[in-house]
Amino acid sequence: MRPALAAWLLLSLLEGTGAQDMCGDPPAARSHSASAPRLSPEERLSPHMPESLRCDACHAIAFQIEEQLRKAEGKVGKKALKESDYIEVLERSCSQDWESYGVLELDGEKRLSGPGLPREQPLSVMVSGGPWPSRLSKLCHGYVGEQGEAQIYEAHRRGPAALRQLLCQGDKGPCAGRKERPDPPKALQNEL
Repeated sequence: MRPALAAWLLLSLLEGTGAQDMCGDPPAARSHSASAPRLSPEERLSPHMPESLRCDACHAIAFQIEEQLRKAEGKVGKKALKESDYIEVLERSCSQDWESYGVLELDGEKRLSGPGLPREQPLSVMVSGGPWPSRLSKLCHGYVGEQGEAQIYEAHRRGPAALRQLLCQGDKGPCAGRKERPDPPKALQNEL
C-alpha cells in the first residue's frame, strides 16, 4: 500500500495537482515590497548630476571608459592605441546611451546603480531613464575635456585604479571628500 501511495503522491506532484487537493492550499509565499526612491525636485528636474551622486557617477564613467578602451585594445592585440583611435573611443564612451544606469535608495541613501557600481541590491527599485543618461554623458564629456584624452588614456594604460584616481579622487574630484576612514590608531600598551 505504501509504495502505491508514494507513487500516486509523486505523480500528483509532477502533474501539479494532488498536493493542493490533498493538503489544502499551499502556504502563502512571503511577500516582499520595495518602493521607488523619493526624488527631490533637483534630482528629478535639474540637467546636472546632483552633488550627492557625483562620486557614483564618476565611478560609472571610469568603468565605461575603461571597458571601451580595453575592448578597443583587444582588437589590436592589446597594443597601445593610436591617438586618433583612443580619441574616437573616448567620444564613443561618453556618447553612449547610458540607459543601464539609474538611481535607487539603499538604507535611506540615494545611490546611482548600474554596471561597474557595486551597490546593487536584489530587492530595490531603480529609477532609470529620464535625466540620468544625459547627466552621465554630460559629466563624461566634462571629464574628458577637463583632463584631456591623452592624460585619460595614459591613466588607463596604468590600470583601472589609476583612471579612477585621475577622474574621481584628486583634490577637486567628486569622491575626494568620501575617502574611507582609516582605522583608528591602536592604543599603545604600557610595558610593565
